[in-house]
Amino acid sequence: MSELLKIFIKAVLVDNVVLVQYLALCPFMGMTSSTEKSFGMGIATSFVIVLATMVTYPIYYCLLVPDLVFLQTLIFILVIAALVQLVEFYLKKSAPGLYSSMGVYLALITTNCAVLAVTFNCIAKNYNYLESIVYALGTSGGFLLSMVIMSGVRERMRSSNVPDFLKGKAILFITASLLSLAFMGFKGLIK
Repeated sequence: MSELLKIFIKAVLVDNVVLVQYLALCPFMGMTSSTEKSFGMGIATSFVIVLATMVTYPIYYCLLVPDLVFLQTLIFILVIAALVQLVEFYLKKSAPGLYSSMGVYLALITTNCAVLAVTFNCIAKNYNYLESIVYALGTSGGFLLSMVIMSGVRERMRSSNVPDFLKGKAILFITASLLSLAFMGFKGLIK
């Protein structure tokens, strides 16, 4: 199996950013009440993840290494914040309905730990530029996949007979933990 394909599949399934690494839980819990909102949030976050990786990788290796590495977190957060502003402007113009339904969660992409974690992981795993982009695509695909799966399950739960004491957040957390267990089953897929 090609090394790039391994990186991609591992990022989507084996090391899923939400269900295995437990990052980006705020949008996972908050934006999965409908498939349309979760898909929109997944696409917007995916776009930011890939763009942030494409921009921060050369900044790190061309500007920060070796003397300014201590500025890595600050610079990466500034880049991510700028990219989120671009996505926000784009959504406001092209999809005002989605923009208004996302509300505060759109601004939360700036502080989404998954976006920052991907940029750090690319450096920590010593990926080259192409591998970093493939990893970012895989991670964002995994984020989108987990968002859409959870929204589908939540829509199905609305018509299910859930006991009263489990309604609301309780069943949401139980469902998320069961999805996480299911994704843990992919651990042996790629070594």
